Amino acid sequence: MRDYHVSVAPMMDWTDRHCRWFHRQLSVQTRLYTEMVVADAMIHGHRDWLLGYNPEEHPVALQIGGSDPQKLAKATEIGAGYGYDEINLNVGCPSDRVQAGRFGACLMAEPGLVAECFTAMSSASETEITVKCRLGIDDQDVHATLPGFIETVAGAGCKTFIIHARKAWLKGLSPKDNRTIPPIDYDLVHAMKVKFPDLEIIVNGQLTDVSHAAEIAGDTLDGVMFGRAAYNTPWILTEVDQQWFDGPAFNVSRLDIADRLIRYAVSREDTDRSTKALIRHVMGLFAGQPGARLWRRTLSEGLGQKLKPSDVLREGLTAMHTAAQAA
Repeated sequence: MRDYHVSVAPMMDWTDRHCRWFHRQLSVQTRLYTEMVVADAMIHGHRDWLLGYNPEEHPVALQIGGSDPQKLAKATEIGAGYGYDEINLNVGCPSDRVQAGRFGACLMAEPGLVAECFTAMSSASETEITVKCRLGIDDQDVHATLPGFIETVAGAGCKTFIIHARKAWLKGLSPKDNRTIPPIDYDLVHAMKVKFPDLEIIVNGQLTDVSHAAEIAGDTLDGVMFGRAAYNTPWILTEVDQQWFDGPAFNVSRLDIADRLIRYAVSREDTDRSTKALIRHVMGLFAGQPGARLWRRTLSEGLGQKLKPSDVLREGLTAMHTAAQAA
């Protein structure tokens, strides 16, 4: 069975340590990514808060945003000290704030600078350094510019490119619109693997489930990265280990996962106020199942009542058990 690189994308406000712990309950092998952490914040901010994670999250990758090679080198050294399995450079985020800092997707126009950044990062640590990018930006002819970008950055030693298979329009589209409006072009990602067969090319963008991802990657690409589908319909991750890693069929029920979530919340909520974010991250646990709306409504009402996260989850689990008995 082919050994794809399978991961959940770095997503701002979504893939924090609580979300990643939840996703790890659904798949042993899927690589989990942090939210993007800006290099300056890593150098000057509260490092344990920004970079701390649960040991169960491995394999886990840190995504860094920045465009100053020296700062990125320092941030890489700091991140590597926390034991991440991979450090990823963000060359894909289209937000105005990121553009103002001259990093993210706007770096698609500066492959030479990205190569310098990669060199600095890889010189600072033996941890694997990867690049996540778009097909291109704005009016670029991506069939010409993307090969040039990859060739330049690969020339600096980068072996792995995670490609979000659509352009980023930095002028005229919001970050939300940039995730849906620019058309998907999986064929161009495949063309990059053909052109650069020795590189690892991983596809990201609008992959809906395991079957769809396997179809898109085919026998050509080296991996798949799930984004919003993994967040909104997280149960798709339970198929990953069997599909790509020859693992056993997943045999834990959603109700059992909910019980694990309660125990997780109890262990952290008194010392970590951010644990309440866990409720938002698990809204999709029963997506597509009878009672999904009841689960979401019960959790939302519990949050509105400002209950402890564990109590909110208990209310949800009780509601689901009651609904199951009545069915």
